[in-house]
Amino acid sequence: MDRPLALLAVLAATSFFAPAKGWNYGTATFYGGRDGSGTMGGACGYGNLYQAGYGTNTAALSSVLFNDGAACGQCYLVMCDSNASPWCRRGAAVTVTATNFCPPNWAQPSNSGGWCNPPRPHFDMAQPAWERIGVYRAGIIPVLYQQVTCWRQGGIRITIGGSSFFQLVQFSNVAGSGSIRSVSVKGTKTGWVALNRNWGANWQCNSALFGQSLSFSVTSTGGQTLYMTDVVPSWWQIGMAFGSNYNFY
Repeated sequence: MDRPLALLAVLAATSFFAPAKGWNYGTATFYGGRDGSGTMGGACGYGNLYQAGYGTNTAALSSVLFNDGAACGQCYLVMCDSNASPWCRRGAAVTVTATNFCPPNWAQPSNSGGWCNPPRPHFDMAQPAWERIGVYRAGIIPVLYQQVTCWRQGGIRITIGGSSFFQLVQFSNVAGSGSIRSVSVKGTKTGWVALNRNWGANWQCNSALFGQSLSFSVTSTGGQTLYMTDVVPSWWQIGMAFGSNYNFY
C-alpha cells in the first residue's frame, strides 16, 4: 500500500477508537525549513519568535483550533500516534506554542491536501519541532494532542504598535494558559480602559496614552488576572517593546 492510501486507512481507523482520556486525535505537517526561519511572523503577530520567547517549538493551527486568534500563545503537547503510523519516533513528544494560522485549502479535499480544512484539528508545525516526533519522509503524521500549561523563562513581554491614532498592544512569552481573554490599560492620566482584540495577539486601544506610563490588567483564558503596575514608562514610542517581572504561574 502506498503512503497516500496508507494515510487514508490510518485516518479511517483512528476515527473508530476514542483516544485516552485527555487526548485528542489530529494530524500534523511541517513548514518553515529545517532551521524554522520560515515560521517567523505569522497570524498571531509575534514577529521574531525567538524574541517573543517561543523559538521554533511552534505551530500554525487549523481553524477549529485557532479560534480566530484566541488560541495565540496556547501550548499543546503533541505526539505521533505510533499505533496508527510507522512514521513515528516512538516515545517522543513535543510541546508547541500556537503562533500562526493554517488556512483552509478549499481546492483540496480534507483527506488529501486540505489538512487544515474545518473541522479538522491540524498542526502545521515548525519543521524542527515536527522532526522530533515524525520521520521526514512521511510528510504528514497522525497525532495525539492535548492543551497543556505553558512554562516560560522570565516575564510577559509587551510590544506597542499602531499609530498616532491608536495603539496595538501585544503580550508575548505568556505562561499559564498562554493566551489572553481580556486586557485593560490605565495611564497616569486616565482610568481603566478596556482594549479589544484586533487580530491575533494584538489588542487595540483608541485612547490618548502618549506621554503616560502605562499599567495593565490582563486576564488569561485560564481565568487568572495580573495587575502590571507602571510596566511601560512614560517615554514609550510606537514600535518599542518592554520586558516585565510579571507572568502567570
